[in-house]
Amino acid sequence: MSQHNTAPPTDEGWFALHDFRTIDWDAWRKAPERERKRALSEIIDHLVSQTGVGKNGDGASAIYSILGHKADLLILHLRPTTARIGAIERQFERTKFAKYTKRATSFVSVTEASGYSERARKYFDGTIDENSGLANYMQTRLKPDIPDTTHVCFYPMNKRRQPGQNWYDLDFETRAEHMEAHGDIGRDYGGRVVQMITGAIALDDWEWGVTLWGDDLVDMKDLLYEMRFDPSTSKFAEFGSFYIGRRIAPSDLPSFMAGDPVPTDKNDLTAQEMESPIHPEDATGTEGSSDAMKDHANSPDKSTVNPDEDGVIVNSDHLVSRLSDIGLNEETNYGDDIYGLIIYSKANLQDVRTDVDGLRGNFDHYDTHIKTVVTEENEQVAVASLWETERAANIAKSFLLDIAGVEDSHSQQTDNDTNVKEPAATEDDVEDIRSELSELDIYAGTPHGEDMYALVLYSDAELDNLIDAVEDLNSGFDRYDTHNGTNVYNDTDGDVAAVVSHWKTADAASTASEYLSDLPGIVGWANEGDGFETMGMFYTVKPAYRDDFVKKFGDVEELLVEMEGHRRTSLLENVGQNNDMFIASRWDSKQNAMEFFRSDDFTDAVEWGREVLVDRPRHVFLT
Repeated sequence: MSQHNTAPPTDEGWFALHDFRTIDWDAWRKAPERERKRALSEIIDHLVSQTGVGKNGDGASAIYSILGHKADLLILHLRPTTARIGAIERQFERTKFAKYTKRATSFVSVTEASGYSERARKYFDGTIDENSGLANYMQTRLKPDIPDTTHVCFYPMNKRRQPGQNWYDLDFETRAEHMEAHGDIGRDYGGRVVQMITGAIALDDWEWGVTLWGDDLVDMKDLLYEMRFDPSTSKFAEFGSFYIGRRIAPSDLPSFMAGDPVPTDKNDLTAQEMESPIHPEDATGTEGSSDAMKDHANSPDKSTVNPDEDGVIVNSDHLVSRLSDIGLNEETNYGDDIYGLIIYSKANLQDVRTDVDGLRGNFDHYDTHIKTVVTEENEQVAVASLWETERAANIAKSFLLDIAGVEDSHSQQTDNDTNVKEPAATEDDVEDIRSELSELDIYAGTPHGEDMYALVLYSDAELDNLIDAVEDLNSGFDRYDTHNGTNVYNDTDGDVAAVVSHWKTADAASTASEYLSDLPGIVGWANEGDGFETMGMFYTVKPAYRDDFVKKFGDVEELLVEMEGHRRTSLLENVGQNNDMFIASRWDSKQNAMEFFRSDDFTDAVEWGREVLVDRPRHVFLT
């Protein structure tokens, strides 16, 4: 009877997936810009959620750009169960980014510790305390952190089973001696190279996976070169393909896809460059700054705000009420219509800076982000965040409010005269308007009595291109019961068209706004900027009265020109149904708009409309 060799004891920990992807560069280049932005936004959100699991001690994930022809990306996941690994794979495939990738290869395995060494056998014998240094060391091998190093090297391997070179025919003691000598070489590279061994027998085509991490790729080369001369390798090891990569953050993906160097090496920048204000010419592409900004900055009652050596703004008596001063020095001007947030936290400065550093990587993905800085003020920490649009600032606010210790926030908008502009209508304003219109016997809802929320944006893109883009969005929006139509309305007397998206709930409308933001040629949103935008006024006109309706609007428009506080009113028609009309009207204030609603002229127009409209007019709330 043949002798059965003793297998070493093993312990297993987290399951590992090395997911190697190639990019379909031709398809990516041909994709519309809005599709690429949406795909990047989805994959960044997905990967941020995955790489964040390490904070809970429930696994780890990392992304690497792969050098050479074998792959473009490696996404590495460690999780406690195969169910979690499988879910991550499916979640990736559901992103829009996935269709631009192809899996080059993958490796499924599980972290493993074996009992070849005499010291390790004490762990398997159960003769050591579970809180001992050895027990903790073994746990770090079974539930490892992914080190934050520059490079990764991965390769699969087998032990040979050839005549005269069959690893599994060796007795336990001989194999243990080989492994001890092999480990001695590795220990000489401690602090320079970190190793993770994962077992794959019965899980994949190779028996083990070896993952090495280090800042200097040459250290990995030297380690493996030296090991080649060790008998456990020279006589008994076989290797698969080697993959080399550089660690990148999810926020680096736009640069990666654009062909720019990744990761962005912040070590090449001084703290002053990273946190100090951007010069106006770099920020806006314009020269100089407004005299009003200069006069305001030089006012003697304003404190000077300057970054210290670490890039944190200190020595400020307060974060000023005007957003033009938030986190900026006295000479900075970012141009007109900048939206700012000030978030206050009672957490310590370093914790807040850590949270903001994580957010800033995502914020920088968006063109509308100008700057986000951390400041100290009066024994509390403040975060100042500047954006080009109110919508982007509001979205950012929802993330900033999750920062540790946040208790208060403040937001404003500036113009080039540093005047705070009147904000868009709030929900209370909307209810006040509805109530006042009802008292005037003016219908302020949809024909069937339910509330409807409208998103209205304006675009100067070519009309056909805008229509195609909206049709693409509708294919997705129509899957939701809360969607009540998204249409393009053309202003035949103007240079811009409107996109109007109706939703049954405010939450659904808010979510849709993120997708609508990718439409081409956007020049603004109905409820952005200064002044007051009325509720969206939508009318379905009987075909026989269409021309009469247009003429009546012209008459009313002439009256509006003479009204105090009126800025502009436009009549737009649905390009898919030209009897569906939308009137957009902007005023200096809500009070000015209500004066018109109370006027006899408006009452006459409403009475006249009862005859020519298919259904009651829809005064829909802009959201």
